[in-house]
Amino acid sequence: MTSLPQRDRLRLIAALAVFPFLPACSRDAGHGPAEVHWDRDTCRHCNMVISDRHYAAQVRGGPKREAFKFDDIGCAMVWLKEQPWADAPNTEIWVADFRSGEWLDARKAYYLAGKTTPMAYGFGAVARPEAGSVDFAAMKADILTRGK
Repeated sequence: MTSLPQRDRLRLIAALAVFPFLPACSRDAGHGPAEVHWDRDTCRHCNMVISDRHYAAQVRGGPKREAFKFDDIGCAMVWLKEQPWADAPNTEIWVADFRSGEWLDARKAYYLAGKTTPMAYGFGAVARPEAGSVDFAAMKADILTRGK
């Protein structure tokens, strides 16, 4: 049996040490909002480029726990109602806070109407109730009533 030269052994050890971490670099965690590639990713519903960080939304669910990205919470609601897994308990919905751009759990967020949003659904999300804000159920009902 031949032994590897010292240099080759060190390379092998380094490669084996890094190998377990490679999947973490390339795979989605399977929960929470995914990274959005602003001005490159497109809305799953309307196919417009997602560029406004203050009105974007995401839905994570389905058999593969995939993250679907949207340029407007309205697009997410209209698209989601057509998915057989829409009401599954592990389906996650995320929306950007319209002031900070931080991701919020859409079901726990509050919504202010009358905003200028990418697809004109008009709702901006906030983390806490404010004067004139509505909850998730009211926002969703308003959007689905319009049906666009």
